Amino acid sequence: MPQQWVTLARTIRARGRIGEVTAEIHTDFPERLTRLKEVYLWDGKSAPRRIAVRRCWLHQDRAIFHFVGCDSISQAETMAGFEVQVPFEERAELPSGRHYISDLIGCSVVRRRARASETVPLGIVKDVETTGRGLPEASLLVVQTSKGEVLIPMAEEICVRIDTAARVIEVAVPEGLLEINEKS
Repeated sequence: MPQQWVTLARTIRARGRIGEVTAEIHTDFPERLTRLKEVYLWDGKSAPRRIAVRRCWLHQDRAIFHFVGCDSISQAETMAGFEVQVPFEERAELPSGRHYISDLIGCSVVRRRARASETVPLGIVKDVETTGRGLPEASLLVVQTSKGEVLIPMAEEICVRIDTAARVIEVAVPEGLLEINEKS
């Protein structure tokens, strides 16, 4: 199996005069960026390349990276547009009840029937729309069904069992929710 990567940030532009780079943060754990000793930079074409982190700090809603070997404005300008990644197995551990979007995509969604022991297939998670940072219950599962795409809130009352290892999400959908989605 090929190496999988997790994107933590994306470099935007040079900052300062000593080779620092400003980056957009793409993680719910930005403080983790300040502890990284090395990362991989990916341009979207070639294989990610390893680079040592001299220092990283947070400024407003951005991360400022100073990579080893990047010591001037002109060198930093060449670093814009890269995804800052770590290997998949190094991603942060999530608290109970939280899930990575990449783990949810592709999961089968089954609908719980009146008798709790019965379920029927509903569809496959195609994407997750996040509507509020740090609020998983405000996110929506984008589920591809035989009747089209439906949005299902990730509220605990609706997503009653999420088992990413088994690739199954069991939902107890309120009456009428699926029909509202189908008309949209």
